[in-house]
Amino acid sequence: MAKSNKTTYKSAFSKRDMEALTAICDTFLPSIDVSDHDLHLHQSVANFYQTSASMSETPPRVAEFIAEKVKHPKIFLAKLAVKMLSTSIGTFILCGRKSLSANFPYLQRFSRVESLKREEILLSWSNSCFSLLRILFSALKIFILFTFFTQVDEKENNISWKAIGYCGPDPDFMTRKPQDQECEQKEENDHKSIEGDLFGPLHKGIINFSHQPIEKSLRKLRDSGFTTFSKPYSEKNTSIESLNPSFVVKCDAVVVGSGSGGGVVAGVLAKAGHKVLVLEKGSYLARSNLSLLEGRALDQMYLGNGIVASDNMDVLFLAGSTVGGGSAVNWSASFRTPCHVTKEWSEKYGLELFGSKNYENALDVVCEKMGVQSEFDDEGFNNMVLRKGCEGLGYQVGNIPRNAPSDHYCGWCCLGCKDGRKKGTLETWLMDLMESKNGAILPECEAVKVITTEGKTVNGRKKATGVAFAFRNKEGDQEIGIVEAKVTVTACGAICTPQLLKKSGLKNKNIGENLHVHPVVMAWGYFPEDSWPEAEKRSHKGGIMTAMSKVVSNFETSGYGAVIQTPSLHPGLFSAVMPWISAKDFKDRMVKYSRTAHVFALARDKGRGTIASPSDISYELDDLDRENLREGIERVLRILAAAGAEEIGTHHRDGGVLKVKGASREEFEGFMKRESTRPLRNLSTPIASAHQMGSCRMGVDSGGSGVDPRGETWEVEGLFVADSSVFPTALGVNPMVTIQAIAYCTAQSVLEVLGGKKFV
Repeated sequence: MAKSNKTTYKSAFSKRDMEALTAICDTFLPSIDVSDHDLHLHQSVANFYQTSASMSETPPRVAEFIAEKVKHPKIFLAKLAVKMLSTSIGTFILCGRKSLSANFPYLQRFSRVESLKREEILLSWSNSCFSLLRILFSALKIFILFTFFTQVDEKENNISWKAIGYCGPDPDFMTRKPQDQECEQKEENDHKSIEGDLFGPLHKGIINFSHQPIEKSLRKLRDSGFTTFSKPYSEKNTSIESLNPSFVVKCDAVVVGSGSGGGVVAGVLAKAGHKVLVLEKGSYLARSNLSLLEGRALDQMYLGNGIVASDNMDVLFLAGSTVGGGSAVNWSASFRTPCHVTKEWSEKYGLELFGSKNYENALDVVCEKMGVQSEFDDEGFNNMVLRKGCEGLGYQVGNIPRNAPSDHYCGWCCLGCKDGRKKGTLETWLMDLMESKNGAILPECEAVKVITTEGKTVNGRKKATGVAFAFRNKEGDQEIGIVEAKVTVTACGAICTPQLLKKSGLKNKNIGENLHVHPVVMAWGYFPEDSWPEAEKRSHKGGIMTAMSKVVSNFETSGYGAVIQTPSLHPGLFSAVMPWISAKDFKDRMVKYSRTAHVFALARDKGRGTIASPSDISYELDDLDRENLREGIERVLRILAAAGAEEIGTHHRDGGVLKVKGASREEFEGFMKRESTRPLRNLSTPIASAHQMGSCRMGVDSGGSGVDPRGETWEVEGLFVADSSVFPTALGVNPMVTIQAIAYCTAQSVLEVLGGKKFV
């Protein structure tokens, strides 16, 4: 994790506030004396039990999270709670009689409450009848546990990692010497320079206004064939002048976002001979700059520093925010759009594209571009468990197609691809952009508004003329730049695109609505080192996704069911989703981390949400979604047991555990029924989402959709959307290939506007 910004948190929290926050942290993670209990503990494990959150400087980092990093409409709860708990009266209001002292004056601050009573208080918040207390518990648990297990010292180590069997960043990557990397690159491709190896394949096209004087950046743009002006020279436009821009850049097309949607459009347009600028809110991390540290990677490469949640904390979202977008940090799964989905979109929603040969061709093109294949040389721990359990039960199980070669055995791809062998947009479409010499990428530049002109089209619609974007200059001050373009393409992702369109004046009622999230619920199984799989297998190593079961997917009927897959959970996210019922129990669970397999059920959801902004998202599961997830989690528990797990459980807040081998048939079936019928409500079980879609859906009329069948907005000519927000419904499988295929087709529509050779 990045070092704490002490100035920021000290201005938000007083010394007394920090005392209260420290007490909260040490309640979740206290020092536990194990000297009299387990005489044969390894020293690293004993040290872990004996280390409290405050002993590892967790509280100031958590304070930074609360004060600065987390953008959520209810973050005030955490701030208010800390301040209340720093007072005796506030502690009594939040904690009740459990906080009282036996001695006069009885009221006492939270930090003075006995530790076991503090545990009881936190646990009471988790299942309180007051929703705000449940939200408070969930938020503090995530902030504190995630911070503790991801923070690193000056040697980039964490006190817990050795004890829980985690090696930190990929040892194979970290031990490779620069000269070895250089030699491998030269053998692979002689024309690649050492400079490219150090700074990444896109380095010549990356122009960062935050790292150098503005004039130097503009000079690079001019050298690349773009026209720049230090002041606006376009025709009179008050919307531009009101922004007081520092400069204007002119091009054929501006693309906002560089992920699976924006990267494809940018590559296609540039290769066709058009000048293309890509604006990317996130930063650019070349392979050699990847840390493969979980906390740092989520901070640098994910939206909201990796902490984004729905308004009531019902759903936790992961979304890439870096050059390459989600394709830079996803888990490699590369499914073609399922046939039942294309049939539904073409027949029920009237979108002829999805029943056409052009769309099939687009799927072929993007899969070939990414080198999609389904084989693997060696399978990782979680996927071995999923496959063995399915085979033992007679459940369907198959290989997952991936955009990586068969020998790509990497469990760190969620933190960036260390060798470029996972073919995200950084290694494919954005390379086309660079090699065409027709494009440039501007990282750390956030689009704030699409610029439009009134009545400039035949039908009187507004016309998009470019984008205004904000950036920090070398001195750290915010400035505004303008890109004037013939065509504008927004590809910010389903979470960010709606806000940009609304801020740009679009009024269509479907923008920001109809959000689908592929809700995920997980279960876990513990496999001791002396059992199968072999001892060297670890939960964080190996290809993240190689196996999948469609046993409850309903692909042959409605298509609305759940697929069963495996996640990537490094210690921070693992700790954030595991149940906490006591400090000792939680540390016991964490010590088993590296041999705890996780398998999840992912639903093709009918439930819908609304996005007001990236920090203000509401979502509600449909009853069918709950039913599908409950059926999915029952199958997952049976799979884990059939694979040989010694213990199994879910993430429900009660923390139920079944010791499989000692359980009778009646006990086993009772556990299955109890865990799979729990209501997925009131923050009882964490629900996660790594796929967001549908918030600006495609359709045949403006009453039911945000964009037309070509991907162009109904209200503004020359403004296209090319990301997962255009999905008419939830997809049901990992969406990367579908996003790219739709974006490829949208790029053809853009080419019609710009003029030039089409690729399909």
